[in-house]
Amino acid sequence: MALTRLVMMSSRPPCPLPLPSPSYKISRCCRHRCSRLLRRAMSVASQHLSTVTPTPRRQMMARLEHRSLMVGGRELLARAPRNVTLRPAGVADAEAAPGAAFLGAKAAEPSSRHVFSVGTLASGWRWMSLFRFKIWWMVPATGAGAAAVPAETQMLLLESRDEAGSAAAEGSAVYALMLPVLDGDFRASLQGSPQNELQFCFESGDPEVQTMEAVDAVFINSGDNPFKLMKESIKLLSKIKGTFRHIEDKEIPANLDWFGWCTWDAFYKAVNPTGIEEGLQSLREGGAPPRFLIIDDGWQETVYEFKEVDETLCEQTVLVFHPWVTHESVHCIIPDSHCYYARFAQRLTDLKENHKFREETCKNLGDLVKKIKEIHGVKFVYMWHALLGYWGGVLATSDAMKKYNPKLAYPVQSPGNVANLRDIAMDSLEKFGVGIIDPDKIYEFYNDQHSYLSSVGVDGVKVDVQNLMETLGHGFGGRVAVTRKYQHALEESIAQNFKRNNLICCMSHNSDSIFSALKSAVARASEDFMPREPTLQTLHIASVAFNSILLGEIFIPDWDMFHSKHESAEFHGAARALSGGGVYVSDKPGVHDFSVLRKLVLQDGSILRARYAGRPTRDCLFNDPVMDGKSLLKIWNLNNFSGVIGVFNCQGAGQWVWPVKDIAYVPTSINITGHLSPSDVESLEDIAGDNWSGETAVYSFNSCSLSRLQKHQNLEVSLSTMACEIYTISPIKVFSEAVQFAPLGLINMFNSGGALHDVSSTSDSSATTIHVRCRGPGRFGAYSATRPELCRVGQQVEFSHTEDGLLAFDLPHCSSHDGDLWHIEILYKTP
Repeated sequence: MALTRLVMMSSRPPCPLPLPSPSYKISRCCRHRCSRLLRRAMSVASQHLSTVTPTPRRQMMARLEHRSLMVGGRELLARAPRNVTLRPAGVADAEAAPGAAFLGAKAAEPSSRHVFSVGTLASGWRWMSLFRFKIWWMVPATGAGAAAVPAETQMLLLESRDEAGSAAAEGSAVYALMLPVLDGDFRASLQGSPQNELQFCFESGDPEVQTMEAVDAVFINSGDNPFKLMKESIKLLSKIKGTFRHIEDKEIPANLDWFGWCTWDAFYKAVNPTGIEEGLQSLREGGAPPRFLIIDDGWQETVYEFKEVDETLCEQTVLVFHPWVTHESVHCIIPDSHCYYARFAQRLTDLKENHKFREETCKNLGDLVKKIKEIHGVKFVYMWHALLGYWGGVLATSDAMKKYNPKLAYPVQSPGNVANLRDIAMDSLEKFGVGIIDPDKIYEFYNDQHSYLSSVGVDGVKVDVQNLMETLGHGFGGRVAVTRKYQHALEESIAQNFKRNNLICCMSHNSDSIFSALKSAVARASEDFMPREPTLQTLHIASVAFNSILLGEIFIPDWDMFHSKHESAEFHGAARALSGGGVYVSDKPGVHDFSVLRKLVLQDGSILRARYAGRPTRDCLFNDPVMDGKSLLKIWNLNNFSGVIGVFNCQGAGQWVWPVKDIAYVPTSINITGHLSPSDVESLEDIAGDNWSGETAVYSFNSCSLSRLQKHQNLEVSLSTMACEIYTISPIKVFSEAVQFAPLGLINMFNSGGALHDVSSTSDSSATTIHVRCRGPGRFGAYSATRPELCRVGQQVEFSHTEDGLLAFDLPHCSSHDGDLWHIEILYKTP
């Protein structure tokens, strides 16, 4: 009989000292009595505090009194059950964030899975949820009332506005953040109930790991700025938990600043050395040389053990559980397989490359890597592999795998996962099992794999299928424990074998992985780009932008590859330019649209990457940008000297894939008119500097128009379905008390302001000179209230200056520059 481990997670008083991890083995009655006495004492103290006259600081604190949860001075939850608990984030932490606290609950009996009600949402709040619509990926949802909160919600952001206030008015709104987190060996998620109650699910993923109490299950904080709230909360939570780090505390891979190409949508599993070289050459010859390459699935040595698969099962899996995926998409991915369903049952048999990379055109993987770096100028080569080696894990009987003590295990999904959309991969893995490596041997496995790849010139890896670990916790201490063991072993192997933290995490949208990422700095932000699914393009853009609200505080979000020659190429390309992450395509060799790529990629293969993760503007956070028929999606970001806003019409082209609709969606075209404002760019004043008047120059990329707006003025924008526009917003500065100037950057590029590296001025009695250091070549643009006397880029160049103040000239291919920076001088005579 298996020994059940009772997790004793007693309430802990606020303490500035490091707290020991909860014990998972102690079950003596004296421990129960001590815990009850301690909780009773804390309850008495809490009742005493509730009689104290509220102060402004106390009003900001999260507190549970009279069965109501108060945050930011407002009621968030009403009619909370008496078993619900709340504890502050700690004395030292509360000084920095007085509203931060942890929500928990107590149960009558121990279990490995609890569902606790925490009450009903008070009136006046609307919410935005990031939830897993299937096991691998999150998507956003919006609503009001607890009943509609989806299962597997991993972030709940709420807004309450004053009746007289507006969403855009500063100080009129209070934002509350509810983050279900990891608590010891347990993991929490939020969901609504038909009784309109908000609940949190608390589970270990292992029947032997049980508890009666959740202490630090849901992190709560509040503030008046949702983006500042997110950043401060994640930073605070990372210090309290110690199991993950904020993105600012991680090493960022260098490949993110270079244009890339991925082999997946170009070849799928049929990837081969000849095709790789053809793709690199065609992009290079067209003026968009990839400096970053991902050799995706199809290079490994795998075996498919199950020759006879029920064809009916394959077809039903696709039709019933994936009504939005066409048969064309399924069968084009693995044309040589019995069915798409069978791909996931394949297992890894060796750490080295398969026969396709050991033929006449390519002696081995090392030969190929050397050739593509020397001939095609590729700087970074990444290889794909799954967290468990391959989709179906490793082959336990393989001679190369026996040293890692593999065994066959069968995934068990959480009820929360199957409550939403079932996944074809999981259907296959539940049927055929997974060859799982002994957790005590997993570092050895990764180190052997990565040391071999490094020895042949590979620079990093993209690691896929990561969320699978949450289904394999039985017998390994639960989902959190086994995920963390694999994740940290992976990170240590990356640090040991590759430079610059060269890792992309993929299919990793569970909180088990997110809150175990100590070093991982890049993670995919959404479901795959699917070139053959026209109704999924707008969903992709909306998902990556909203998911980046959470992911962007822990990772650089990777918005995935796209096709440059595609009906949605401009739409995707514009979004990637604002993402703050890498830019890479998956074009077939010779099938490119260089008019799109030239707006993203400079001639040396570098890109203009924005400073942060691209996220929806504040007034878009609680709107449905895909299906409400009226809302535009605005995505903001910052560069060194300007802000940028992309406006996208995602309405009419598709529908959310969850819940599944009975009737197939018919795309329609909807023209929508909205507004944008320089104030949509958060923290614009931080880059504007001192003595900024609030005036901005706003440049529209597609219309090539320039407007002068005060920070809170609006500009009308009207877009049809699948259309977009990008606006560069540059604060107007006054130099020498006379020259009004705002640099725009390379106005032929989507993210023009990303080209600017430095702006300064010098002056004397006769003239004022603006000095700009800018990437190039390209068309340089700036707002100038007056016409300058001359412009120099090493030597004097011709320029244009229009009535609206647009100053523009070309940065020549051969000019005075330092590396990739052109030195620009713009001279104004003193009146």
